[in-house]
Amino acid sequence: MTDIVDPPATGIPSDAERDDTIKLITDNADRVFAWKYDRERDQLVTLYNRAMASQWDSINDLDWSTEVDPEYLVQTTQRDNATVEIARAAKDLPGSPFANWGEKEYTELSIESLKATLSQFMHGEQGAMMVAAKICETVPWIDAKYYAATQTMDEARHTEVFAKYLHTKLGDAYPMSPFLEEQIQVLIEDSRWDIAYLGMQIIIESLALAAFGQMLRVTEEPLLRKLLRYVLSDEARHVAFGILSLGEFYENLSEAELKDRQEFMAENTIRNRTRSTTPEIWERMNMNVDDVRPFLMEAATKVDQSLFTGFQKGFFGKLVPNTRKLGLLDANDGLLRRQWGEAGLMEYEFADSTADDYDTYDAVAADRATS
Repeated sequence: MTDIVDPPATGIPSDAERDDTIKLITDNADRVFAWKYDRERDQLVTLYNRAMASQWDSINDLDWSTEVDPEYLVQTTQRDNATVEIARAAKDLPGSPFANWGEKEYTELSIESLKATLSQFMHGEQGAMMVAAKICETVPWIDAKYYAATQTMDEARHTEVFAKYLHTKLGDAYPMSPFLEEQIQVLIEDSRWDIAYLGMQIIIESLALAAFGQMLRVTEEPLLRKLLRYVLSDEARHVAFGILSLGEFYENLSEAELKDRQEFMAENTIRNRTRSTTPEIWERMNMNVDDVRPFLMEAATKVDQSLFTGFQKGFFGKLVPNTRKLGLLDANDGLLRRQWGEAGLMEYEFADSTADDYDTYDAVAADRATS
């Protein structure tokens, strides 16, 4: 009689064992060994050396004993919070669900909005860690593999510190937004290694530079300020990594292949301008999101648009010049230039690209030089 042998454990839970803390994604890209170890890409060598020198310690370089008062924090960090200002503008609309709100409720909304924002930072950093690991496995150049390995460590540290700040200073995190989850899942599933670069290093990391920079400009809380400064140091290098790698690769693609990348950029960047807020915020405020939404949409037309333009300028002020560096603006007779021009984005074309100014973000080096 033949013994029945159980199949080897894979560590991956079965459908019956899986819960809402686990999601499986299939990566369709080939893994690549690179047997050529010569260091041939001087700019990537420089970037890698900078990354090695600017690694920071999430335990010892941040003072986690800092006391954080959430109400005081949002009085500074959330001064120009668009969600709160729209809710204020909705207060006087006929039949408004905000009619009886006072400062207590608006402060609670500010805290929940900040938690929702930091939660998306945390989830996005885990997604970036997974994409960086994919790049390390799939890019065919040894210099790029070396750098992607340092980025994977960076993103792990970023995920850790945002999770720790949320859980020890503010409370329960929010789930990943479906929009962000879809963006990152597409990058992991795609069989082309450069799409992982394009979506993460160029689009999402430029978005992160804008979002982290905007929060850093308004917060006065010392632990959050230092955390954001150090994360920004890393993120700027990550964007530069994408520019330096893809610029070389795209020189050899056909017009049809470049058009595919241009259409990817147009879809994912213009769509970024219409992201919805986290609906769970309203559930935590004991309000029905379907009841609230029409009042928020009407009130949004009355809110000072400068609340939105600062972030837009930060995002597209980097994204457009970074994309110009890749040669994607003018390929196919300027296909992407026309689409972004119609969206009013070309005013940012000649701003500094991140490949040229990433050193200016290096707060870790600056702090060490003065210590």
